[in-house]
Amino acid sequence: MDQKELRAWEARCVQDETPRCTAACPLHVDVRTFCGLMAQRRFDKAWQTLAKVLPLPSVLARLCDAPCKAECVRKDAGGPIETGALERYCAQVAAPALPPKPLPSRRKTVAVFGGDLCGLCAAWELARRGFSVSLYCGVPGGSLLNLPESVLPQGALERELENLDKLGVDLKRDTDLTMALLDSLAESRDALFVDGDAWPAGFDNFGQPDELTLGTRRSGIFASPAGQPSPVLRAAAARRAANSVERFVQGVSMTTSRQLEGAYPSRLFTSLDNVDAAAPVCGDLCPDENAALAEARRCLQCECMECVKVCEYLKHYKQYPKVYARQIYNNASIVMGTRQANTMINSCMLCGLCEVVCPEDFSMAELCLEARRSMVERGKMPPSAHEFALRDMAFANSDACALARHAPAAESSDYLFFPGCQLTASDPDGVQAAYADLCARLGRVGLMLRCCGAPAHWAGRQAMADQSLSTLKEEWKHLSSPRIIAACPTCLNTLRQWLPEAEIVSHWSVLRAMGLPEGARSDGMVLAVGDPCAVRHDRAIREDVRTLLDRLGVDMVEPELTGELAQCCGFGGLLAEANPELGRLVAQRRADELAEDFVTYCAMCRDRIARTGKRAMHLYDLIYPGGAEPGSRPAPGYSDRRENRTRLREKLLRTLWKTDQSGAEPHEAVQVVFTDEAARLMEERRILRSDVQKVLHYGARAGAQFGHDETGRHLASWRPSTVTYWVEYEQQGEGVLVHRAWCHRMRIKGGRA
Repeated sequence: MDQKELRAWEARCVQDETPRCTAACPLHVDVRTFCGLMAQRRFDKAWQTLAKVLPLPSVLARLCDAPCKAECVRKDAGGPIETGALERYCAQVAAPALPPKPLPSRRKTVAVFGGDLCGLCAAWELARRGFSVSLYCGVPGGSLLNLPESVLPQGALERELENLDKLGVDLKRDTDLTMALLDSLAESRDALFVDGDAWPAGFDNFGQPDELTLGTRRSGIFASPAGQPSPVLRAAAARRAANSVERFVQGVSMTTSRQLEGAYPSRLFTSLDNVDAAAPVCGDLCPDENAALAEARRCLQCECMECVKVCEYLKHYKQYPKVYARQIYNNASIVMGTRQANTMINSCMLCGLCEVVCPEDFSMAELCLEARRSMVERGKMPPSAHEFALRDMAFANSDACALARHAPAAESSDYLFFPGCQLTASDPDGVQAAYADLCARLGRVGLMLRCCGAPAHWAGRQAMADQSLSTLKEEWKHLSSPRIIAACPTCLNTLRQWLPEAEIVSHWSVLRAMGLPEGARSDGMVLAVGDPCAVRHDRAIREDVRTLLDRLGVDMVEPELTGELAQCCGFGGLLAEANPELGRLVAQRRADELAEDFVTYCAMCRDRIARTGKRAMHLYDLIYPGGAEPGSRPAPGYSDRRENRTRLREKLLRTLWKTDQSGAEPHEAVQVVFTDEAARLMEERRILRSDVQKVLHYGARAGAQFGHDETGRHLASWRPSTVTYWVEYEQQGEGVLVHRAWCHRMRIKGGRA
């Protein structure tokens, strides 16, 4: 990712965009912060927020006509925030703030002609920027003096006039504002500003001020429009003029990059979902403190965070996509040192939910997947991040598990059943029953057992994914390129993307068309339907599944986040491998969505939800029920998943194709049992039963063991490739009891481990 690409990514995230109220305010008051402080009863801090931005804050806060209300998001949920009333109340109760400290002197002189609100504001803005300012007027305040005491107390104006004096403004009172004086000032000063309410006779010859710069026909003279009724717009004109004076004396462009001066549209999106309507508590004034607090608490504290609300991954790292894009860019830019964002990059589930809910279609999945590919290409991907998942994929595609055959006694196939490697690992009996059903009702249905290559794709190892798909494609063609029936939603998506020449349908669509098989359960269960994230954009499959559940007599309950908004279970993107603890949190969040038992049509969703302790079932548990109660089937561990695949292949070859290809490896003869603690640690550390058996077999054959005379326990290790495995055990008759197992990537110096 280069700087240009980074900027493009950052621009798509609107979380940092200005709130609509602040953007609509010509002076850009931080209304969100102001309301938040008011709601906390921190009135002095709230006043400082106003005083930091407003010229003549004691005056302008009392006169604010709140143009921000027109853009307030709350207006569609009870009415806009009465910001003006809150400002007036704050001006009454807060401690006065010190005037701003001016910048160092620019050694430039500016005259302000006229002392009404706009002229006073212009003098304030110019003085704080380091200009030497002289303000010429009759009576300071002009029309402000006509306002009733209840609107603008005399003390408020006097306080701001004193602050102007502290800023260094030379106030020339009782001045006759003539054209002759204006001409004289224009010649003697570096720039001149004319208050629109103090135009002298003959000033019309200078023409109307330019809308963007407020410049006139005479160079160096700027003016505000006459007759502006809005106090805020008059103050904004003064600020715009000060900006123009600053540009003029610097000799830079008067028009470039001024689109954010004054009011402008904001891209910030704030949802009103789950926001209760609440009418304003205050009118033009807040009668008391309780009313002011209640009004301030109506503020929604606008932000987007739509993706963070629905994604445990984004929430876990406590930021939002714009920040993550910068972190990913910085992570890739490191030449030497620790890449702090590796785990964050590898923790994205690549499910695409963020893109669906984002008003600007920001896809963390696309960003993180590209980052993973880049890390792999540059040799910066930590080997531990996805190794176990890739080993598991290789095992699923090995001769021990993989199978590609026509139906028994058939020489060609009209269909090819592709259950996917995770369904065969989770429910081999269900897969066998499903295949038997398809053969019985469709005829010539071939069978392919292997992985679709999704884990390699998720890991950013596209070459490995391409190789897996290439082998799959060759076997598919060898079987006469039949129509593929996929049972796994992820396999369905992967095959449709990478094998476009094949006709691929969902098993659920086939079952809907054929009807349910005999023996399917139909006992009126109430179940929460869990859509896999892989069918987010496949409404047809979601409808097929709900039709099947309805035919099964299931009373369906829908989670809040369902269908297009379905959440990932934590398997997607290999999150559970790269960040196991976060993977558990994600699965728990899905399990906690509803109290009802859970039914899904993704094997990994079923297993990961079941692992949290929630009763969960796969749709196969209802359509092809076995002997056990469907919601009580345990989630198989990693070792059991591998054995399920191999035993399914052996069983199908033996019973359907009358071929016995079973052959035990030497290490399988080692009889081993595990303590509960050892079994738990092995599952957490992704250590398989076969890994332990290989360690014990190697240790016995090579004599590479340590013994402890007092405990009677032994310690053995084995390093098959890049990982060293250790096992602590004791002999029990003909077998072995394992107490502990662990692994690491270090190589012991001077030894084979």
